[in-house]
Amino acid sequence: MMRQYELVERVRSYDPSVDEALLNRAYVYAMKAHGTQTRASGAPYFTHPLEVAAILTDLKLDNATIVAALLHDVIEDTETTRSEIDRLFGEEIGFLVEGLTKINRLDLVSKEAAQAENLRKLLLAISDDIRVLLVKLADRLHNMRTIEHMKPQSRKRIAEETMDIYAPLAGRMGIQEMRDELEDLSFQVLNPEARNTIIQRLDTLREESGDIIREIESVLNEKIVGEIEDAIVTGREKRPYSIWRKMERKQISLGQLSDIYGFRVIVRTQGDCYRALGVAHQNWRVVPGRFKDYISTPKQNDYRSIHTTVIGPHHKRVELQIRTREMHEVAERGVAAHALYKETVNGSGEPVKTNGAAPGAVPLSEESNAYRWLRRLVDQLAEGGTPQEFLEHTKLELFHDQVFCFTPKGHLIALPRGATPIDFAYAVHTDVGNSCVGCRINGRHSPLISELENGDEVEVVRSDAQVPPAAWEAFAITGKARAAIRRATRDAVHHQYAALGREILERTLKKQGRALDMEEVEQAVPRLGLKSTDDVLAGIGRGELPSAQVLAALDTHGPLTPVQRPELGGRVRSQLKRLANFSKVIRLPGSSGRRGPQNAVPVRALNKDLPIKMAQGEGAVPGDRIVGILTPGEGITIYPIHSKSLKEFDDEPERWVDLSWDVGDGDSQRFATRISVTVLNEVGALAQVAMVISEGDGNIANLNMATRAEDFYEMLIELEVRDAKHLNEIIGHLRSRNIVGRVARISA
Repeated sequence: MMRQYELVERVRSYDPSVDEALLNRAYVYAMKAHGTQTRASGAPYFTHPLEVAAILTDLKLDNATIVAALLHDVIEDTETTRSEIDRLFGEEIGFLVEGLTKINRLDLVSKEAAQAENLRKLLLAISDDIRVLLVKLADRLHNMRTIEHMKPQSRKRIAEETMDIYAPLAGRMGIQEMRDELEDLSFQVLNPEARNTIIQRLDTLREESGDIIREIESVLNEKIVGEIEDAIVTGREKRPYSIWRKMERKQISLGQLSDIYGFRVIVRTQGDCYRALGVAHQNWRVVPGRFKDYISTPKQNDYRSIHTTVIGPHHKRVELQIRTREMHEVAERGVAAHALYKETVNGSGEPVKTNGAAPGAVPLSEESNAYRWLRRLVDQLAEGGTPQEFLEHTKLELFHDQVFCFTPKGHLIALPRGATPIDFAYAVHTDVGNSCVGCRINGRHSPLISELENGDEVEVVRSDAQVPPAAWEAFAITGKARAAIRRATRDAVHHQYAALGREILERTLKKQGRALDMEEVEQAVPRLGLKSTDDVLAGIGRGELPSAQVLAALDTHGPLTPVQRPELGGRVRSQLKRLANFSKVIRLPGSSGRRGPQNAVPVRALNKDLPIKMAQGEGAVPGDRIVGILTPGEGITIYPIHSKSLKEFDDEPERWVDLSWDVGDGDSQRFATRISVTVLNEVGALAQVAMVISEGDGNIANLNMATRAEDFYEMLIELEVRDAKHLNEIIGHLRSRNIVGRVARISA
């Protein structure tokens, strides 16, 4: 177990102003607080927070973070309180320890909904101070290093949680070495057979090739270090999980995977990076498509480096990462490289470094792209949506590689690989995405579902009349775009329901000899237990809030007497009688509005986004008299007035809504209906029927043989037409054929 002085010396190695007394107090306090507690391995429990602190010294974190690591379990596992931590170690450390305690109390892997909700809580807990996340990552790393001591049933759960959440978060924070180790430790638990196979294969390669890494490293040193002063070349073998992931992605075997060795070239200046690249490309053949310049276009986690792959010594593929010492520091420590020191200037004008926790110092974590990404992710929490949606979006953000695209003005937009112009538009601004109607990629009109590539210049074509279609969600990659599309879809549906509810309420009030007063509705909102007048109207439109209940809330003298249903005669006559009593009209697809009353509610299309749909198998077309049936939670279902299915609603007059078509003469939209055609059993009869329909500009969507006899057969045809007039023209042409015995329109 590491001693007090050893911990102090580790911190002193990178921070000469270390607060030795503070570290010693925390060391002794944590050791006494945990007392005789032990871990699953049987070791004293205090060894765990001590190892967590040691991991954080490798990241060169400040005194407060190291102390928080030593104390991170004392509130949860001992009788220590937050007030006591504040009194002994200060409010800053108390804040960090309490934040870690809240995270420790989360059971992140349970049912998906619980996991999603707890991920939201985790991100909220770490968003106020990035050091909370760094301690938590170190805590998870040490737990994974000792996972063999945990119960077998817990290992897989914890490994999955690490692979899904903590390893990607470490990568997003730029701490790549920690991410690699977390992934490999999880891989060892989740797929030990595959990992062992890769390790055995690597052992065999070493036996066959000898110390190939050292040999290649020597040749690279000779060429590069000989040209560039103070350059350092180091080589390493990739971790088993990294190799496995590449095999899975490329669908190749380990024998086909040649680039299992990676080499880093560390130089002094940015100019030396490009000189080193030139030396490498002059001496060895470049592998096409394997060059990436993350210096000119850094990753969102602040990573900067040049990547290239060459056919190096011994005809081996060699991956080179070329970077300066400063870039290497960020690549190794990620956001932690920004969190401790900020350069200031002393009285002599010389730069000095001050501790991030000291007065006057500014923690650079807030200037980090990785930190800004985390803040944006937290901001998405305020945009609504379900916890499951947020979990899905967060995982998409965590796992995708990036492409870099540009606006016409030259602004850089970083997006996940596979992103489309839809994602680009929403990355610029939500309003830009919502109003997007098209795009130009590199000056050429392109589909919105095009996959963007590095360096593309994207111009978004906008229209104020646009509402994003729900189908866009299938093409969007980023969480922000998907969340915005879903939100816009929900808003559009809510608006449709609210407009429908307003008309229903106006109709009901009119029967009572009253006019709709929205101020009265607003005053009644609290009595109805809702938040706004829109919610009241939408509730009425969805059928979840009876209009009589709203009237009762509007009437200070109590509920009104329900309108009595008139006596009914024959079925069709009673339907028409009901319809005469209703003033409610819904406008169906179209824009002219010529065929509907002026107070109609506009409905743009019959699709899953709107609270109105066609009854299955009924086949109403413009020109038919139609009626709607209001179903709570589902909206309105359209039936033709002659539908036999309407009989089951005879005793529910409050659900009946009159409808009117809103389709202009020039509208090209088609509507489905069904006809029965009886024809003579002759050669070519089916072809003649199809030709008549085609010449009449109709479309056969489906066709079935209902009955077949020796002399005739009956066909059931699902036909797409513009309106009732168009349908009657086609039926007339069919009847004029000698082979046709009977044509009739049918319904469910």
